[in-house]
Amino acid sequence: MPRAMFEYTKVVLQKVSFNADLFCKELEKAVSRLLPYEVDELVIWLRQYTANKPELYACMNVVNSRV
Repeated sequence: MPRAMFEYTKVVLQKVSFNADLFCKELEKAVSRLLPYEVDELVIWLRQYTANKPELYACMNVVNSRV
C-alpha cells in the first residue's frame, strides 16, 4: 500500500505543477505522509522532474529542509 501512495503523490504533483503554490502545498503534504525512504526517492524524482521547471525550484526547500 505505501508504494501506491508514492505513485499517487507523483501523479498529483505532476497535475498541479502548473501552479507553484499548489505544488509546494502538495509537496508539504507528501513529505509529511510518506515514509522516510519514500521521501528520499521523491527527492530524486523531484530533481529530475523540476530540472526544466525553474518556477518550481523554490518548492525544493520543502524537501531539502527534511533531508
